[in-house]
Amino acid sequence: MVEPLLQVENVAKSFGALAAVDDVSFTLERGRILGVAGPNGAGKSSLLRGLAGFLSFAEGRVALDGGARDASLQEQMHYLGHADALKSALTAAENLSFWAGMLGGGAALVGPALARLGLPHVADFPVRALSAGQKRRVALARLLVAPRPLWLLDEPTTALDVGAQAVFAEVMRAHLAEGGIVIAATHAPLGLEGAKSLRLEGARVGAAA
Repeated sequence: MVEPLLQVENVAKSFGALAAVDDVSFTLERGRILGVAGPNGAGKSSLLRGLAGFLSFAEGRVALDGGARDASLQEQMHYLGHADALKSALTAAENLSFWAGMLGGGAALVGPALARLGLPHVADFPVRALSAGQKRRVALARLLVAPRPLWLLDEPTTALDVGAQAVFAEVMRAHLAEGGIVIAATHAPLGLEGAKSLRLEGARVGAAA
């Protein structure tokens, strides 16, 4: 079996005269994690959203070599942004069941996913009754109800206390040990050994196209 290799070559994205992502390249092998750092406005979120297909790069190439032949790149990735993407009136389990169905996962994975994130006791609670940290952990549990090799995470530990951060670090370690790939934009250390790093220095103003 060919091991998945994510290749990002010279990707760029501008908004008018502002170069939000400027000629970024890197490769990630199976079982590796990349931490994307930089000041606010450096283009971290734009890079992840471009990789996820939510915005189009003006230049460059993105490919996952060795992945599923009949699936698009987007069908082989999870994207978790700043928003938790949860329906407040639904329970934690109902939210995850919805996402499992949407993403091609399985309802049987919902209970174990909540348990992995330390939330088996809130399965039947409406999301509106949960704390900010609990909501974030429910959102993170979405990564586990539909297994996919590539995780794109934008500030994944927002609202998590120290204990919950440690729990999620273990979740990431398990994903990497199974051959997954993680790209995480974050201001805080990921707490994982062997992480590669990419620092973006900030958007650049140039001539308008």
